Amino acid sequence: MRVETERKMKRWWDNRWILDQIIQANGLDWDRVRTAILIRNCGPGVVREVTEISQKIQKFKDIPREFHRAAQRREELAIKADQEGHGEFARVHYYIACLYYVYAVWGIFEDGNPKRIAWQERIRACYDAYIRLADHPIERVELPFEDKSIAALLHLPPGTKPGERLPGVISVQGMDSVKEEIALYGEPFRDRRIVLLSVDPPGRGESRLRGLKFTASNCEQMGKAACDYLCSRSEIDGDRLALFGWSMGSYWGTRIAATEPRIKACAVGAPCFEPGFHTLFSRACPTFKMNAMHMAGYDDEGAFDEFAKSFSLIGVASKVSCPYLVVTGEEDELCPLEFIEQRFDEVRSPKKLVVFEGERHSIPLYPQLRTTMADWLKDRLEGKPFDSEKVFVEVDGSEVKVGL
Repeated sequence: MRVETERKMKRWWDNRWILDQIIQANGLDWDRVRTAILIRNCGPGVVREVTEISQKIQKFKDIPREFHRAAQRREELAIKADQEGHGEFARVHYYIACLYYVYAVWGIFEDGNPKRIAWQERIRACYDAYIRLADHPIERVELPFEDKSIAALLHLPPGTKPGERLPGVISVQGMDSVKEEIALYGEPFRDRRIVLLSVDPPGRGESRLRGLKFTASNCEQMGKAACDYLCSRSEIDGDRLALFGWSMGSYWGTRIAATEPRIKACAVGAPCFEPGFHTLFSRACPTFKMNAMHMAGYDDEGAFDEFAKSFSLIGVASKVSCPYLVVTGEEDELCPLEFIEQRFDEVRSPKKLVVFEGERHSIPLYPQLRTTMADWLKDRLEGKPFDSEKVFVEVDGSEVKVGL
């Protein structure tokens, strides 16, 4: 990144040496569980490779370089296998190459950067090749948004039959994730024969490349466009739509659920509910704020700080009318638990809060959470009843339930 980009955030510029020392000591997982996420999405075949990448990363500027090199190697393997007619092998390499390019792009928080632009093109090219060879139908989708469009990917379960009407889920990931990060193996929604629409909200991935920036509430327009699209598909039952949101996707997802009556169930995890995101932007790792400033298109930190004050779910959560699930770690370092409980208490519809004792934002000790949340959404779309409650999960897995 250019020096002027690095200087736009004071804590980033002043404390980069500290960040680099932390990365040197902790590797790739200094601020979130990147290795676990990559292994979950790509499969156990990348364990050794991801470990080696992590060992080579000794400071922040190493991230784009090392992931770009790994992506190039994987793309070369994919092309070779593809040319030799080994489609099953090629699709795995194309997918992994795509995600490595995603991680290379993530470390560059500026517009017009030639590496960012070139690697974004490789993300799309590798994923297009993966779509061609995938074991289930995947379609690129454009959702009307302002004078442009939101980029999304539609995943259909394999063997979808003509006339079959399946439930649909809109997947809204966090600010460090993109729509391509849907697991290669064992994706719980696909395995449950649920159509999945994975989106790049304003400010993320291809949407940011197109100049779309995020605000406190423009995700609501995206949610309406996503519901319109899903209802237009003959394979999808427009009366059985749900939303899955993770991390910053919990904020966007809650806003969508509060304003879109076609959402019949909403499940969010690792929530970011603090008004103004003070902890996230002022106390957590400075990469979060640097990324958010780029997502929103701000070069002036003071102006961004004023802008950030507009982010709040106060008065919004009470408008959620569908069944609502929140899953969080007790010691979430990006959003204090009290703000999560306040917004949860504001929701008037049937609801459930699950708090994991001692866990942080990513809740790394419970990798099956996406599967559990998928089951919860499936049950709601099938009309199964449940009791509103708060559940505290102790370190040993014991559950303490508290009625509302």
